[in-house]
Amino acid sequence: MNYRTFGIICLTFCLPACTNQQVTKTKPISDVEYSKPLAPGQSALRRVMYSNWPDVGTAWDSKDLFLQDSMDNSIGWFDAPSSKQWFPIEGITHEQAKNSVIVLRSLLKNSSSKDEFIELVEDRFNVFESVGCDGVGTVLFTGYYSPDFQASKTQNSKFDSPLYMRPTDLVTNSSTGEPLGRKNQDGSLSTWPTRKDLESSGELHGTELVWVRDNLDAYTIHVNGSARLRMSNGELMYIGYSGKTDRPYTGLGQSVLDAGLLSPDKLSLRAIRRLYNSDPMSINDLIDNNESFVFFREYGGGNWPAGSLGVQVTPERSIATDKKIFPRGGVVLVDTTVCTITGEKKRFTKFMTDQDTGGAIRAPGRADLFMGVGPAAGIKAGGQYAEGKLYYLFLKPESIAIVPN
Repeated sequence: MNYRTFGIICLTFCLPACTNQQVTKTKPISDVEYSKPLAPGQSALRRVMYSNWPDVGTAWDSKDLFLQDSMDNSIGWFDAPSSKQWFPIEGITHEQAKNSVIVLRSLLKNSSSKDEFIELVEDRFNVFESVGCDGVGTVLFTGYYSPDFQASKTQNSKFDSPLYMRPTDLVTNSSTGEPLGRKNQDGSLSTWPTRKDLESSGELHGTELVWVRDNLDAYTIHVNGSARLRMSNGELMYIGYSGKTDRPYTGLGQSVLDAGLLSPDKLSLRAIRRLYNSDPMSINDLIDNNESFVFFREYGGGNWPAGSLGVQVTPERSIATDKKIFPRGGVVLVDTTVCTITGEKKRFTKFMTDQDTGGAIRAPGRADLFMGVGPAAGIKAGGQYAEGKLYYLFLKPESIAIVPN
């Protein structure tokens, strides 16, 4: 497993202020169990009848070169023989998944009008919907981004919070990358210490990969799983996920709310940064509530930022889902609400590609939208917390073999 299995996921500390009210609910949005797992034998997808299809025409209106690039990245992933190991899933074969992207890309590029595009999609494709957290398709869409941070290869007064390399005794599943525990001298496995105990023990001393400004920067990179670092000598360094401990994840945003330091409508990355700057000890204590600990490695960065498929993810065109239950690499239609950089709500009905996953993205009721790189993208990601619908488009069985040259 490498850094891409965790991807560059950022839940931006959970529960930001912009929420979507388009789905009728009987309890507050923060009380919904979005990560509810599938019941034994339950499918993550169900076919949607034509009368309930999503707004394919609006998704057509938003097509651009970024969508084409994102689809090309998925097609490149499907071309690799290693991609076949993940199929079939949910009844979708590798050939069907790959050709679906190829055909849909061709239709988006070559259809002479929206009406022609809709007609061709209806003729050749089936649409499947995530069953969501409640069996009726409710999905929570949060946001993530790739952060830019200043850093140093050596510890000094400006950079004194380390990011660590992977320990040799960290054991993960060779196929899924899931952490299994810590290997003891007798070959048995034990649970890793908590974040607080691991850092205070000093046992990671000597495995520092790089130093960042403070614990909040380090924690943000932990949650994202990768970062582009601007070094003190002016060079760029790219670091990515190299494994994590088997301890549970707890979002900093929820801890801040539980401590009464912010109200839900005031919660954001910037607000947490202000709290940290005024009282770092209090926020450090809340950071320790997240027992999970992430390790890193340096890489070339040629395809940065990359998702779990190993291909470059595209702003507002790449999505992260639970790859244990959803097909990889395919085209999805996301229908939800997003926040602008000024905090305003707007409808978001776009085609995207399923190219990433994350430690906190589990079950059919959760998905993460990649918002981009840098501070502006971070603001948008930090404001993303809205319900919506998640649809997958796959060729009908009789259309699988008909692909453009």
